[in-house]
Amino acid sequence: MKEYLLSKKLQGPTEKFSGNKRQFLEDLKQALYAAKIVSYAQGFMLLREAAKVHNWDLDYGSIALMWRGGCIIRSVFLGQIKQAFDKDPTLKSLLLAPFFLSAITKAQSGWRNVVSTAVKIGVPTPALGTALAFYDGYRSERLPANLLQAQRDYFGAHTYELLGQEGKFIHTNWTGKGEMFLLQLTMYT
Repeated sequence: MKEYLLSKKLQGPTEKFSGNKRQFLEDLKQALYAAKIVSYAQGFMLLREAAKVHNWDLDYGSIALMWRGGCIIRSVFLGQIKQAFDKDPTLKSLLLAPFFLSAITKAQSGWRNVVSTAVKIGVPTPALGTALAFYDGYRSERLPANLLQAQRDYFGAHTYELLGQEGKFIHTNWTGKGEMFLLQLTMYT
């Protein structure tokens, strides 16, 4: 089937945007700015991890300025990145530097509005939405990974760690019928 025909077969929202267009454009500007900050933060986090693995001694501020000097990335706030790493060379994430923390805090409402509006009217925003999901995951004290661990235990007796009892791994017989029942169940469904 031709991909363009999928739009005729797959259903989605039919609602159209009905809000304040001027405000939405400002929100879009904030969403793009916040997602861009997250993108840079992720990039420097990856560089920091690569430096650990490969035993590199990287000057992250100089890297930011090097990007500004000669490649397609000529962002104005690369200078802010340089300043952040000059002030704290061990900075774990750009999101924690005062300039970027302030900027992302200010942009957050518009960013969330853009992503939620796009979802509501069926417009894909993979970069903006993924950046927001990363931000929410990064800022969260607890994530739903414990639910995944419980599911793994349910299907394969992999055990899970109880919150507040770190280091204690347990297994639960979730159905009362034993793991062979689960194995048989998954083989036939």
